[in-house]
Amino acid sequence: MPPFFKQKKQKKADQNDRGNEDRKEPENKSDKEREEPISLSLEKNMKKLSARFGNSADVVIRRLKIGKEELPAAIVYIAGLVDEQLVSQSLLEDLIDIPSVQPEQAVCLIYEKTLAIGGVKEEEKWKSLFAGLVAGSTLIFVDGADKALIASTEGGEHRSIQEPNTQVSFRGPRQGFTESLQTNISMIRRYVKTPDVWVEKMEIGHETNTDVALMYINGICEKKLIKEVRKRLKHIDIDSILESGYIEQLIEDEPFSVFPTVYHTERPDVVAGNLLEGRFAIIVDGTPFVLLAPALFIQFFQSVEDYYSRFDIATSIRLLRVLIFFISLVAPGIYVAATTFHQEMIPTQLLIDIAAQRETVPFPAVIEALTMEVAFEILREAGVRLPRVVGSAVSTVGALVIGQAAVQAGIVSPAMVIVVALTAIASFATPAFDMAISARLIRFVFILSAAVMGFYGLILGIIMMFVHLCSLRSFGFPYMSPLAPLSPGGLKDSLLRAPLWADEKRPGLLVQKNNRRQGEHQRPKPETSRGMVNKDIEEGDGNEKT
Repeated sequence: MPPFFKQKKQKKADQNDRGNEDRKEPENKSDKEREEPISLSLEKNMKKLSARFGNSADVVIRRLKIGKEELPAAIVYIAGLVDEQLVSQSLLEDLIDIPSVQPEQAVCLIYEKTLAIGGVKEEEKWKSLFAGLVAGSTLIFVDGADKALIASTEGGEHRSIQEPNTQVSFRGPRQGFTESLQTNISMIRRYVKTPDVWVEKMEIGHETNTDVALMYINGICEKKLIKEVRKRLKHIDIDSILESGYIEQLIEDEPFSVFPTVYHTERPDVVAGNLLEGRFAIIVDGTPFVLLAPALFIQFFQSVEDYYSRFDIATSIRLLRVLIFFISLVAPGIYVAATTFHQEMIPTQLLIDIAAQRETVPFPAVIEALTMEVAFEILREAGVRLPRVVGSAVSTVGALVIGQAAVQAGIVSPAMVIVVALTAIASFATPAFDMAISARLIRFVFILSAAVMGFYGLILGIIMMFVHLCSLRSFGFPYMSPLAPLSPGGLKDSLLRAPLWADEKRPGLLVQKNNRRQGEHQRPKPETSRGMVNKDIEEGDGNEKT
């Protein structure tokens, strides 16, 4: 290569290096500023803090003088993130009442003898002070001191505990999670009152610094499982976590599967029950939905009232839910396959009626099915996005008007409207919303496969779906367990629900040790029959008869 081109190439590389250094300088400078210790001058500290927050109006700086020496001091907090009554009564009053203080001993005296509030610690670095301030704590600065205090004063407005909206039950507690992380943790602890409930907190997100809590029961949840989820959470490198769905998408095993491999709930009793079965919970600040894993396929067809009702009722309802799920999957596909390829399977009179209805319809059955399914999905989405006052009315009226108009116009047949309506109602009956969405997506695949190859294509699609389900894992655990691989012990709480007194052990797949959940021989066995009890009452004294 000629020297001229070598010099030109080297000059361009030097310019690129200098450009990269210039681009990296602001980030390194910001990190360096945050690691700097605080100054002895109160004015310099206040100027630095105001400049760091851009003189934001919600950053409150309250200056005061403490002690007989009238030593300048200041407390700093962000309005709306703190309990201002707590700041006024437990911080301001205590600081003003200090009798005498020296600058070099001021922070130590306030920390040890003055403040009655809990959660106070000393800090010297700006990084920790900024983190505490945006988390809702109050900072205390004293002129002439090279340390500051961080007082825990988190508060502000929070949504009160209400009944959950997405997981409604006819029997059970009527309280759901809120957007407060600490409130959600305390609600779970009220159900599982043992010191073995361990909570690990961490911050995820460069800009949001969202508080995330990992909760599990020590001794029940497997250590290798906790090690794996801890590794996945620490591996997350993202700028923001705004909802638990961010965490779910970043830690799941199969990101390209339409089936959910992480379960979410807004009921604390559901979380408590799953913790006792060996699972872990991930609680994210700012959202009422808590993540649970490992999640199994059959878990999405179970409801909380199954465990509050008799086993025979719960078992029959579970089987009904599974049947409903398959109806929502294959009902349009069965209609398309039967009317297109397998007319001999339809009773003669019904076939004549369907043929008479479709006589004026210019489209094949597959076009009918796709048109009605897409129209119904549009109406369902419109009903969700509209305000609640008009959302349900619009979706109901829209379905009636469009369905009736489409039949009268000869675009679709009445039988197709019935099939699509039955499919829609079945999709609403699935307990888990994530699983219902999966059925809505796969339904279109089954319609197309039935239109191409009839029942052969439909059965082939179902087989491929089950093969895919058997290949899924949730944190390394088989998704179709206890059905595949077969686990006899886990069958007591799968499609069927055994009586509570017969379910003596926790799921063997999740818990290897400490898997006994109740004592032996818990089946109710009254010592006397009803007749003997009545006889004893009749032979007793007057008080017993009364």
